[in-house]
Amino acid sequence: MLHMIERRRWIRAILLYVCTCMACFIAPSANAADGGLDVVKIDGRDFVSVSSIKNFYGFTTMLQKGNSLILEIPKKKRMSLTVGGRECLMNEVKFVFTHPVTMSGDKAFISRIDLSKLIDPVLRPRFIKNAENFSTIILDPGHGGKDAGATNSLGTEAMYNLRVATMAKLLLEKRGFKVVMTRESDRYLTLQERVNLANARSENALFISIHFNAGGSEARGIETFTLSPAGVSHYGRDTIASDYAERAGNEHDSANVALATAVHGSVLRKLGTNTFDRGIKRARFSVLSGVKHPAILFEGGFMSHQREARLIHNERYQKAIASGIVGAIAKYRNALRPVGAVTSSR
Repeated sequence: MLHMIERRRWIRAILLYVCTCMACFIAPSANAADGGLDVVKIDGRDFVSVSSIKNFYGFTTMLQKGNSLILEIPKKKRMSLTVGGRECLMNEVKFVFTHPVTMSGDKAFISRIDLSKLIDPVLRPRFIKNAENFSTIILDPGHGGKDAGATNSLGTEAMYNLRVATMAKLLLEKRGFKVVMTRESDRYLTLQERVNLANARSENALFISIHFNAGGSEARGIETFTLSPAGVSHYGRDTIASDYAERAGNEHDSANVALATAVHGSVLRKLGTNTFDRGIKRARFSVLSGVKHPAILFEGGFMSHQREARLIHNERYQKAIASGIVGAIAKYRNALRPVGAVTSSR
């Protein structure tokens, strides 16, 4: 009899333990009072309240004036938003959201996909797993050979891309990085050939495609692209069915954004306050979709803009971009390291 009682107690204990463990894996309610995120449906999509984002990420203040919202930890981090807008400034670097900031009742909301795929990797880069373990940088000077890219009276994009990549290569090698160039001369490569060259590297690496832009005579500034996550459209158009398919590059969505943030911010600082910031954007360029390493595509200015065309032709401007890219790579690695880890001397 005693044996049967002890057996029943043991079974009850096991059941209680199992139920407790299951409870730990149940998602918190939409209005979790324990510092969780406040999630609601708006037009069929998940949105997260800005007020709960403030608490979750430890911002100390939130100021709303008209349509403007500012979240801040003084001298540490700052995020600026506009209700109805898609642009977000985090520590003075511009990001372009997939969906506009939206009001529901008296609260402002950000789409959950923008929070998880853009804001979170920037605010919590140390939560990106194993992203700091790289020693190889793959530099991709866009265009070349029969494909000159953008052109003006001073030169071709293919030429400028190669000059900046070559400058960056020398600086990276001085810091001890191994550098692979998709091209080192004025030769033509298909987009797939660039992807294949990058993916032939079995070691952990970063991929940076270097370009210059063209557009209307008033278009100007620098911009950096990462691969659109599944469910996010190519920049400038609506979502289509194929946007929901996972690409090879989506394995590194968080690392892509963290790398873009480091490079974009570093180049902005090197070029100075007169540089127009077009922001960090998401796109479905082939070289980003197919590469199996963290990857970005950087656009260093508009060759169709009268002032920027002269700057792009200037060697000092080219060196500033190269230096900004190289400095960003070391900062990116250190930003990903767990707290207390030894930082890189590179």
